[in-house]
Amino acid sequence: MSSVERSYGGRSAQERTEDRRARLVEAAITVLAGQGERATMTAICQEAGLTERYFYESFAHRDAALVAALERVTDEISRNAVRVLQDTPGSTEERVLAMARDFAHWAAAHRDRAVVAVMHARTIAALRQRRKELVVTFAEIAAHEAAELYGDRAWKPDRARVQGIIFVGGLAELVAAWLSGDVELEPDGLADVVADLFVALVRRP
Repeated sequence: MSSVERSYGGRSAQERTEDRRARLVEAAITVLAGQGERATMTAICQEAGLTERYFYESFAHRDAALVAALERVTDEISRNAVRVLQDTPGSTEERVLAMARDFAHWAAAHRDRAVVAVMHARTIAALRQRRKELVVTFAEIAAHEAAELYGDRAWKPDRARVQGIIFVGGLAELVAAWLSGDVELEPDGLADVVADLFVALVRRP
């Protein structure tokens, strides 16, 4: 393969493929947030400004792109939460509240991504199995962070996982109600509830 074939515009073929996939995933988030179950492969391609040929370069079918969209958003949520907990000084309660506020303001500023994570993930058949797996993953993250924050005051591992599932499930329901307007709170008010829920569930009384 010549250098011209390997690189175009200073970027390798692999880099261009990865860029197209990232564009398709971002487009899938936007289309999924707006259209839900009615989201189509054609709409995703149009949003990304790419042809169907490039869609099938990255995904076998529409559902695979929707799962990738969900995974992109939930990975963003988990990385943000861990980063804030690790970077925030102060007491345990201050660190938890900082994490909750970061999430609440993120959800307010990126409503489409929050809708994908907590609303469409439970209502769209193609996403339900992955959502179940992600709930467990997030529960394990919550349990791990609780152990780091509270030490001996945290639940033992098996119980911590259960408590984590309750926290993640309750958080998802709360945020879904907030996004739909059934719960009226400012972001900081939502953060207060989320922080209280976390402390109540992941720390032994």
